[in-house]
Amino acid sequence: MKIAVLPGDGIGTEIVAEAVKVLDTLDLKFEMETALVGGAAYEAHGHPLPESTLKLAMAADAVLFGAVGDWKYDKLDRPLRPEQAILGLRKHMGLFANFRPAICYPELVGASSLKPEVISGLDILIIRELTGDIYFGQPRGRRTAVDGHFPGAEEAFDTMRYSKPEIERIAHVAFQAARKRNKKVTSVDKANVLETFQFWKDVVTEVHAQYPDVELEHMYVDNAAMQLVRAPKKFDVVVTGNMFGDILSDEASMLTGSIGMLPSASLNTKSQGLYEPSHGSAPDIAGQGIANPLATILSAAMMLRFSLNQPEAAARIESAVGSVLASGLRTADIWSPGTTKVSTRDMGDAVVAAITKTIKG
Repeated sequence: MKIAVLPGDGIGTEIVAEAVKVLDTLDLKFEMETALVGGAAYEAHGHPLPESTLKLAMAADAVLFGAVGDWKYDKLDRPLRPEQAILGLRKHMGLFANFRPAICYPELVGASSLKPEVISGLDILIIRELTGDIYFGQPRGRRTAVDGHFPGAEEAFDTMRYSKPEIERIAHVAFQAARKRNKKVTSVDKANVLETFQFWKDVVTEVHAQYPDVELEHMYVDNAAMQLVRAPKKFDVVVTGNMFGDILSDEASMLTGSIGMLPSASLNTKSQGLYEPSHGSAPDIAGQGIANPLATILSAAMMLRFSLNQPEAAARIESAVGSVLASGLRTADIWSPGTTKVSTRDMGDAVVAAITKTIKG
């Protein structure tokens, strides 16, 4: 089992180090190779996704990814910005299905901004289409406007587009996932305004005919954003496009108490995947040892389950995270009075200790 380890920028190096430490604790044989990506790769090689890094990722069974980005790179030409690395990996690896579970651990109910009765028991799976939509649509760029309210003015434009096969395959993923859960899919769109998402709604409805045992509801994205904070437990599986999924999954992460608790998996048709925390590189706290590594550690668990066919090892990690939270240990983002604040490294060590305890028996 070959894992490409791409820590990236900011807190990426700190949180990935803890996930690697957890993986090393397991009685499994991994070949792990580390490479530069993002701003770190730009500094060393002049590009955020060097050919050597891309080659490593393409050859691996799975990629463990940290985070990319730093404000100091904001003035670079867009193709050279750190964020282009993750977009490039998604494109070249064909990572079209992004899984973002939002689970509220019982011990973190108090860390959520919502009332305990609203959030307790939350378990949502957001499935985001990852290689289409306005993020990748062409044409895009800047030009002089030839029409509109201000002809002759400078303008910027992007293109939102989806093909039928793109929508069909992510819909199948959602319905199949729902069959293993509570058999309900909410498809989020903006069909009342956007032709792209009227098409999305039509295609999802067509695919649903193959899954009569699964309930399907359609919801406009603005209503979905409201319902996530009003009655989040009404959702089971949420499927949506690239941009809406990006926004809604970050919103859902705060229901769990912190975005530092939200893992993610991005898969292609071969179950090769890229696994990363849903948060960013947080350059403002990089190097301080206060970042929460649990989202990355839980992403490693998803990697074991989805790409490396090691479900028992995945469950061992997830159980260890639950045990550590039950013991009262917290990083700064999820700390509350009565709990013990620990560093990034201490949290990783605690998960390792919990796993070691279960291995010994």
